Amino acid sequence: MDSVQIETTAPLTLEFTQIASPPISISPNSRIPKDTIRTSLKASTADSVLASVYSLGTGGILLSNLLVELGASPVVFGMLSSIPMLVNLIQPLGAYLSERSTSRFQYSLRTHGISRLLWLILVIGIASASWGLVDTHQLVILTLLIVLFSNLLGGLGTASWLSWVAMIVPRRLRGRFFGTRNSAANLTTLVCVPMAGLVVSHWYGGSLQGYGIVLLVSVVFGIMGLGCQYFQVDMNPRSQNTYYGKLTQPSEIQSEVVKEESSEVAQSIHPPQDQSTNSIWKNSNFLIFLLYFSFWTLAVNLSSPFFNLYMLDTLNLDVSYVTIYNSFQAAATLLMLILWGKLADKIGNRPILICIGILVGVTPLLWLGISVNRLDIWLWLPLLHILIGGTWAAIDLCNNNIQLAIAPTKNQSIYFAIAAAVAGVSGALGTTIGSFIAQFAQSGGLLSLFVLSAIFRLVALVPLIFLQEPSRS
Repeated sequence: MDSVQIETTAPLTLEFTQIASPPISISPNSRIPKDTIRTSLKASTADSVLASVYSLGTGGILLSNLLVELGASPVVFGMLSSIPMLVNLIQPLGAYLSERSTSRFQYSLRTHGISRLLWLILVIGIASASWGLVDTHQLVILTLLIVLFSNLLGGLGTASWLSWVAMIVPRRLRGRFFGTRNSAANLTTLVCVPMAGLVVSHWYGGSLQGYGIVLLVSVVFGIMGLGCQYFQVDMNPRSQNTYYGKLTQPSEIQSEVVKEESSEVAQSIHPPQDQSTNSIWKNSNFLIFLLYFSFWTLAVNLSSPFFNLYMLDTLNLDVSYVTIYNSFQAAATLLMLILWGKLADKIGNRPILICIGILVGVTPLLWLGISVNRLDIWLWLPLLHILIGGTWAAIDLCNNNIQLAIAPTKNQSIYFAIAAAVAGVSGALGTTIGSFIAQFAQSGGLLSLFVLSAIFRLVALVPLIFLQEPSRS
């Protein structure tokens, strides 16, 4: 829930309610006051900053380091990475439930609020392990269960949150707002991850207790982030759907632009079920993208979840070093996003995906031969993470842009849902296969996995040759 690009052309005229008082009905011809919009955007930005602190404690390198300290197997690491991808399958159910609620804010509290509070159970489990009441195996199982249920609840709330923010942000401010919001979140990660790594590695009671302290602080910040949503103008999904349903009736006298905008929003809220599925399977360009996207996600996740494991376990690096490397990667992503965005506007997304995709494809091979010496620790590994951050900024941006371009305006949300579901399943399959290869290979399990992933990544780029990017074909 930290960063996302939202495509919406919705007018800002609908019924809304202020949370601080009983529901206020605004006629469909009214507009959300500018001051209310301004306050909502500031609150959303603050939410993203606080949510970044929450995310660094409940995922990423710190959670991976916890599992290494507990002696978890590569299969556990594969499960840890596959769970967030598999929960994409529950997003349609979350959208269905949210559209039957009467408040986006209340629905967010019930889903994301409970999701974040679940991590307090792990804090209690870590404290119990420090007192000898819980063994390491039980703590590993508890961690996976919390990851599962926390992500499930988060998945139920993602669609509602996207719809809520999409209706708040004016179209003319969309690019600037989300650029600022994402930059603030990335900057927070850049600063806080090394600090958290130092706390974990140098805590006087040991790294396990250190992670427990960081996790507790992260959860507190996460709840504070949800509190910021209190200051966002609340939306009633039922009124929203009713209003846009009226706008799309042929009897309404509107300009063609308003008809097109309101119809697009109405379809994203309640996608028509007739003919939508058939049209998708007749869209050969989208099917080519789906083939590329699914195979690419599988190939990437064969190795990506295990780079941190390789550094923490095989190379036995201190977690503070690894968090600094991850900060270099985040900084490179932050800086290169602007460059890749301008370049994609000039030459298109497909050429960047092919060229940079080749570089990303061979990146796992650069991990071969890395050992614990000063040159690798202080030069090669930082440069490698900077390369990963800079190149993946292009891949993520262009994958998102080309998907938006390929999916037609009509029933667009269905296309996105199918792409997310397929990517989730293929990514989870990739991590599962990778975890078994890493654990049961006779020798050099992780290194052989990196080579296999590089080969698969390069093969996954082949469908892009036949893909036609709209407006540039």
